[in-house]
Amino acid sequence: MTVLPLKVGLRAEPTSRREAPTHLFVVGQAVRFKSGFGLKAGPTEVYHVTRTLPPRGNSLQYRIRNDEERHERVTSQDDLEGIPSVHGEASLMERTFGHG
Repeated sequence: MTVLPLKVGLRAEPTSRREAPTHLFVVGQAVRFKSGFGLKAGPTEVYHVTRTLPPRGNSLQYRIRNDEERHERVTSQDDLEGIPSVHGEASLMERTFGHG
């Protein structure tokens, strides 16, 4: 009687890879809290993204700052909406570091 070696099948890798989420906002971009967040959003409630942060759970995080405040806030992407840029208005990066 001949004994043949048993072939062990290779485990198939999953074909779908989970892609890393991408930040919607960039450093220097003007944002505000979405309405319904609990804060009354007005024209003075403009924040600028100062840093993108890694996700916390399933939500991307940002550091944001209002020019009238001395501190930064950390918030999730789901709580923010972008503000269309107004031509001629200097971004936070430009006001901080100058043009060019």
